[in-house]
Amino acid sequence: MDGPEIRAVLAQNIKSFRTHREWSQADLAEKADISIPFLSDIERGNKWPYPDTLSKLAKALNVDVYEFFRQKSPSTNENRDYTARVIKEMLIAQREAADAICKHYLK
Repeated sequence: MDGPEIRAVLAQNIKSFRTHREWSQADLAEKADISIPFLSDIERGNKWPYPDTLSKLAKALNVDVYEFFRQKSPSTNENRDYTARVIKEMLIAQREAADAICKHYLK
């Protein structure tokens, strides 16, 4: 991997860890004690963070710094995201069904 590829992997992984937690950029920026514009620049690959900033981001996301640099196949990420969405939708549907049953029997 060359420099631009490393930066792209870093940017994608930070964004992926953040969105997996359903955090906004503001949420992560606050938890990592960095500015929102700086985080946005990192996620777009426009800025290269110092090691201390990487450490803050990793701590906020509860991951090891090296995980920011691991290449993942797009299909794996897409499959994981799809699976997470399906599970979330199933849980919502299950909760709605349980609520409907409770309302019916607890009149």
